[in-house]
Amino acid sequence: MAKQEPVQVIAVTGGKGGVGKSNVSINAAVAMAKLGKRVVVLDADLGLANIDVLLGLRATRNLVDVLDGRCGLKDVMVEGPCGIKVIPASSGTPYMANLAEQEHAGIIHAFSSLADEMDVLIVDTAAGISRTVVSFVRACQEVLVVVCDEPTSITDAYALIKVINHDYNMNRFRILANMVRTKNEGMRLYQKLTSVTERFVDVALQYAGEIPFDDNVRRAVQKQKSVVDAYPNTKASIAYEQLAQQMIRWPLPTSPKGHLEFFVERLITGSVR
Repeated sequence: MAKQEPVQVIAVTGGKGGVGKSNVSINAAVAMAKLGKRVVVLDADLGLANIDVLLGLRATRNLVDVLDGRCGLKDVMVEGPCGIKVIPASSGTPYMANLAEQEHAGIIHAFSSLADEMDVLIVDTAAGISRTVVSFVRACQEVLVVVCDEPTSITDAYALIKVINHDYNMNRFRILANMVRTKNEGMRLYQKLTSVTERFVDVALQYAGEIPFDDNVRRAVQKQKSVVDAYPNTKASIAYEQLAQQMIRWPLPTSPKGHLEFFVERLITGSVR
């Protein structure tokens, strides 16, 4: 039997809203697709979904239909730029933001049926440290925490890291500085966050780099496109390409972590070979 490669699963999160997290998810996905990866983006902001809107996609079904049993997960996927696939959630459906633990587990388990459809799954979480956010983050192998140059961004990122570390013993996080004016600003934000975590929590933070402030990102949003697709030669697009090249080199998981996670069956199968 041919060896099945594990799917790379990356949570993009940030604690605070407004740090550009969804833009990071979209542009990293498109940049990885340009490198030949089959990428799926899960909009895990279940109550205020926006990935399909940001890309100008017309989604006729979403995760509400899956949870209500009207269709399967594959039926709600829509194709975006460069062949990425998007699994849209619902916007303005309050109960979706407060799903029970079993319903979160159901969504995560449902992805096992799509394992052959993708190389990479990017999970774009909601803002904050709600049960929904934490549930999705802990089910991923990599956690990319997006920060920007605002005091609340650093404090909220720290709060998220602390909760996930304390409650679920996850101790490795990658940090991406977004909308920075200089390379030094990105490193300064990373050092500001590490100066707090080193004092109070037992975690390892790894710097994933920075995305420069670029007016073309706003222009791309207005066009409902990714900046990588709409303005491929600008500062932000080049930075996303560099980020994507780095992300595809991140080590793939070799065994399950012992709790609920995406594609756990494939990890179990791979670990016993």
